[in-house]
Amino acid sequence: MKYDVLQVLALLLLAVCVQGLVRLLVDGERGLLGGLPGGFVPLLLTYAVLTAVGAPVAAWAHSRAKALGRR
Repeated sequence: MKYDVLQVLALLLLAVCVQGLVRLLVDGERGLLGGLPGGFVPLLLTYAVLTAVGAPVAAWAHSRAKALGRR
């Protein structure tokens, strides 16, 4: 059960950060993390790092749940 919850949370993080990254690059809107100080580049890096973290964590949680017979 904990791996299922972790997978859902990681996919939510991934979806929100990818959307924020695309909005930042295309429209210039700062999005959900717009309150962070530093301007465009730090915000871009934050979205990119959180996106890069969300995908492998979701994949890892999926593989752990599958190994336990839940998938």
